[in-house]
Amino acid sequence: MKLLDQLVAFGMTEYEAKVYLVLLSENPATGYQLSKSSGVPRSMVYEALGRLEARGAVLKSEEEKATLYRPVSPALLLDRYERETRERLAALRGDLLPLYQQEQTGRLWNFSGRREALAYAIDLIDAAQRELMLVFTDADSDALRPHLERAHERGVALGVILTGDIPFELGQVVRHPKRETELHRMEETLIVVADEREFLIASGHMVTSATVTTNPNMVLIARQFIWMELFAQRIFARLGSDLLARLTPEDRQVLH
Repeated sequence: MKLLDQLVAFGMTEYEAKVYLVLLSENPATGYQLSKSSGVPRSMVYEALGRLEARGAVLKSEEEKATLYRPVSPALLLDRYERETRERLAALRGDLLPLYQQEQTGRLWNFSGRREALAYAIDLIDAAQRELMLVFTDADSDALRPHLERAHERGVALGVILTGDIPFELGQVVRHPKRETELHRMEETLIVVADEREFLIASGHMVTSATVTTNPNMVLIARQFIWMELFAQRIFARLGSDLLARLTPEDRQVLH
């Protein structure tokens, strides 16, 4: 069922997908054989085969007694889908981008979904030219890392606060103290401040709420929060045990 749904998502009808899946293992085959094996009615199987042939997924051979069909290799078919999708997206991007007027009023815009929040974060990272200030969790690291690596390679300055345990070495990196992470409820927080221009914050993994804004005051506050955390952790790393001993137990607990 999963393969059937995936082929339908790529544009095949349910009947076309059923016929193609059967044909992968039973070929060459006649329309009659395919109807029996796939469960597609005989009245519809030839229509499905005709559409598959038209989309380049099936080849046919006119024999003396019957017409035989075989599938195009999945590798060739998927490569064609991928190429056509890239070409359509490139054309659509070229047509849509000139129409887009970015909102400049500084409103707070809200949306939901972790996948959507990560997609927005990736857009900010990919568009950054000078600086990225970030807070992210282990759960988001895999999605963000390749984009941060490319940003780092093109000379974007990175300031990163990690709230988990995963290794990360790009730019200026500090690990947020676990106790402070709990106190600030940052275990599932994602923050991206791009070029002192736009700010994204998202919280929650199972149920995610996110906010984005270009409001300069909000962007400044977000950037200052991350900058101060980076600064405080640099100072803490240089404190000797005698200075730490002067702190109250509660403050020491937050720093560790």
